[in-house]
Amino acid sequence: MIRRHKKKRKLNADINVVPYIDVMMVLLVIFMVTAPMLTQGVIVDLPKAAAEPVDDEDNEPVIVTVNSEGEYFIDIGGDPKEAVTADVVQDRVAKILASNPKKMLLVRGDRNVNYDSVVQLMVLLQQAGAPSVGLVTE
Repeated sequence: MIRRHKKKRKLNADINVVPYIDVMMVLLVIFMVTAPMLTQGVIVDLPKAAAEPVDDEDNEPVIVTVNSEGEYFIDIGGDPKEAVTADVVQDRVAKILASNPKKMLLVRGDRNVNYDSVVQLMVLLQQAGAPSVGLVTE
């Protein structure tokens, strides 16, 4: 009788990472596609300018927008899709500056809006107590 010596198979303890890489690639593509859709706000065609970004210690500036029809929108955690009057803008900005005088104020003006509308907004912000106002460009 011939005995066959069966070799014992050594267990393979390696982890196959290819499926994990595939899953991560799919998640990356999903996040890349959905991230631009999450940006909300008023659609404004900003003018182009070669300017350096502003350094700010406060990470949340107040952004006041003037769209092409001359309507004002203020973004301070509320709904920036609601148009507000000039008095409301001035009142809200004055309250914000009273609680935080170093709060940065930015003005977004549509490319097609009258220059006078942007200047009038800047005057409103100055009357509310803003020491300086930044302009948002693209």
